[in-house]
Amino acid sequence: MTTFPNSPRVLKGALVGIDPSKRVPTVIIFQYNPDTLTRTLKPRAPDGDAARSEVQRLTGPPEETIKVEVEIDATDQLEKNDAIAASLGVYPQLAALETLVYPKSALVIANTAPLTLFIWGAKRILPVRITEFSITEEAHDQALNPIRAKVGIGLRVLSTNDFSITDRGYYVFLAHQVVKERLSVVGTVSDLTAVAGSNVRLP
Repeated sequence: MTTFPNSPRVLKGALVGIDPSKRVPTVIIFQYNPDTLTRTLKPRAPDGDAARSEVQRLTGPPEETIKVEVEIDATDQLEKNDAIAASLGVYPQLAALETLVYPKSALVIANTAPLTLFIWGAKRILPVRITEFSITEEAHDQALNPIRAKVGIGLRVLSTNDFSITDRGYYVFLAHQVVKERLSVVGTVSDLTAVAGSNVRLP
């Protein structure tokens, strides 16, 4: 909690694992929001013979990747004599993140897969697949439990190209795209208003 009473409440980013075999999803809220978030978009364009005749056509949403570095620190919990932090450090938080890249044995048998969502505010709720995962343990207690760590996570956004129309992930991405299109209209109108208020003539 901030020491400044009039400061706006800061939302926390999160990863959510939705397991078809469980009623309650796995929610991993970032202890600290990453300082930076890197997004890369690769347009989907026709290839082969179609590329010449449809050079300006896009075949679907772009392939988007996200990279973040998440910090996990047990210092505050240790100062409060938290029993879990004292006995396990940040192992539970690391394990919760790691299980997102481990297939559950029950799901392997049933040939189903959990849906992972990356949440970065109300306007960005994305179905994702974790493509990179690295852990750097920076400090340990006397029992060698990690008490401070950085987790590097690479994500590939799953779009309507990756889901069947009956999959809920299809509609999660579609809702995200609708929000993005509405925001783009706001941005375009703002830019045109700024141009109209200047002396620059549009071609």
